[in-house]
Amino acid sequence: MTDSLPALAFAGIGLMGLPMCRRLLAAGYPLAVWNRSPDKCAPLVAAGARQVATPSELCAQADLVLLCLADTAVVREVVFGTDGVAQGAQPGQVLVDLSSVEPAATREMAAEWARLTGAGWVDAPVSGGTPGAEAGSLVIMAGGTAVDIERVRPILLNLGQRLTRMGEVGAGQVTKVCNQMIVACNALVIAEVVALAERAGVASECLAAALAGGFADSKPLQILAPRMAERCYEPVQWHVRTLLKDLDTAVGLSRQHGAAAPLTGLAAQLMRQHGARGFLASDPATLVQLYREDPS
Repeated sequence: MTDSLPALAFAGIGLMGLPMCRRLLAAGYPLAVWNRSPDKCAPLVAAGARQVATPSELCAQADLVLLCLADTAVVREVVFGTDGVAQGAQPGQVLVDLSSVEPAATREMAAEWARLTGAGWVDAPVSGGTPGAEAGSLVIMAGGTAVDIERVRPILLNLGQRLTRMGEVGAGQVTKVCNQMIVACNALVIAEVVALAERAGVASECLAAALAGGFADSKPLQILAPRMAERCYEPVQWHVRTLLKDLDTAVGLSRQHGAAAPLTGLAAQLMRQHGARGFLASDPATLVQLYREDPS
């Protein structure tokens, strides 16, 4: 640890975790990293990170622990499982979960973390995809105490353009659910639009530019429409399975609170249909193949 910057630990070196860690290293933070597939840590080790063998070892020299993991089950396993983060946790060590996780499960895990460590849990899911993670322009929606969020704010602002406290623990995850409802439904409509334009003889590759600045414009439109029109599905910027997982969370949360979400329910069905055709690990740009006569 240094006198000037807190030492950090990070679990989950995936599409988002890797560029996040690169930014933290570039900002000068001492960083310990762990990933289920150890080889994914190699670029970070080359940049100065310290790799550990188990999640429990992350805590040994860290002031804060950050996670960016696939889903609720993985977060629970990495934190509370055998050789999990909680087994090595130090008193007062705040945990920041950047993953997209079920809100109720987040509150349960935060309570258990507090019981074991006496420390806080900040749920801080992000939006902006891999381009946002690389540029440090993510938007971060956080749940937790005001004290804990202010403690982690200077660190998280190396990753994002804005951090908004949405309420107590779990509020960040509810906000991310709302975000994903908009993103996923938008992605599916964009796929319909590109396929319709092609069938109607319109230059679908011009759609994003033609609609830029109008009421139909959005970041998903500008990112997805050109890739759909050009049949450009690599590199994968985020996964169909991630959107499906978040849509399922949204449907469950809506039922829990008695809120109507018919469009989200339909989006989940369509996303599941697409995933079942072998596209779970593919980019959402492939959603256009649901509607094309020639789906290649």
